[in-house]
Amino acid sequence: MRYHGAVIRPPSEADSLIVQVTYGCSNNTCDFCGTYLDKPFRVRPFAEVVEDVTGLPETVRRRVRRVFLADGDAVALSTGKLHAILDLLHRELPALERVSSYANARNLLGKTVDELKTLRERDLRLLYLGLESGDDQTLADIHKGMTVAEQVEGCRRASEAGMQLSVTAILGLAGRERSLVHGAATGDALSAIDPEYIGVLTLMLTPGTRMERRVATGEVVLPDSLGMLAELREIVAHLDVTDCLFRCNHASNYLPIGGRLPQDKAAILASLDEVLAAPQSARLRPESWRLL
Repeated sequence: MRYHGAVIRPPSEADSLIVQVTYGCSNNTCDFCGTYLDKPFRVRPFAEVVEDVTGLPETVRRRVRRVFLADGDAVALSTGKLHAILDLLHRELPALERVSSYANARNLLGKTVDELKTLRERDLRLLYLGLESGDDQTLADIHKGMTVAEQVEGCRRASEAGMQLSVTAILGLAGRERSLVHGAATGDALSAIDPEYIGVLTLMLTPGTRMERRVATGEVVLPDSLGMLAELREIVAHLDVTDCLFRCNHASNYLPIGGRLPQDKAAILASLDEVLAAPQSARLRPESWRLL
C-alpha cells in the first residue's frame, strides 16, 4: 500500500486498512489546521488505487473487515467514482464489513439523499465530520467556509441516507472573549445534528497556521485550561441528543471525560463542576503532555 505525504485517520480507525483515494483536503481553509498545508487537493488516479488493493497479499485481503478512505474528504469524489472504489473493495476484500471516511458539509450538500443511500448500500457506513463550532461568527473567523445551517443540513442528508456520523468540535477556537457563546452554540448545533458519536478536542497551535499567528500577535487570546473546561461544560449543558457516545479523551484535552448521552449527562456535568470548583485538586493533563 503506497501513501503520499502525511496520512491521518481518526483514532477509532486504528485497525482499519487505510486506502488513499484523494490527496489533501478539498476545503483546506481552516485557520487552525496545518495537516495539509503542503499537500494540495488532488484526486488519486483510480488505477493506482486498484493496484494497491489488488496488490495486497491474499492473507491480508481475506482478513480486512474495515477500510478508511483517506485523505481529508473522500466524499469530495463524484458518486460514480465512489461506487467504483467501493465495488473494488468488496470484490477484493471478502470479509469487508464497513467503509468510513472524513466528510465536510459542502460535499454532502453536493449529493442527494438518494445518491448517499447508494453509497450506504455499498457499506460506506460512517462519516467523520468536523463541525468545529456551532457559532457562525466563530466559523467565519476561522475561515471554515461553511455556515452552521449548511453543516446541519449536510449531516441531516447523511443521516437520512442511513449513515452514522462522528462529529467533532474544538474548544478554544473562539478565543477567551466568545468562549461561552461558542460553547453554547456548539452544544445546540450538535443537538440539531444528533450524531451517533461526538468528540471534543482542545485547540493545539500548529506551526505555520493562521491561528498560530493570530495568537502570537494577540489578535486571539485563548482561554486557560479552566476556561477550556468551562467552555466544555457549556457544550455539554446544551446537548440534547437521542443516543450518543460522547468523548473528550483526545490527547489534546486537559481532562479526559466522556459517557453515553443522555443518560450520563448529569454525571459529566457534575464532574466538570467539581473540577471548576476546586481546580487545585484536579489532575489536569500538563501542557507538555498535550498532543495532536
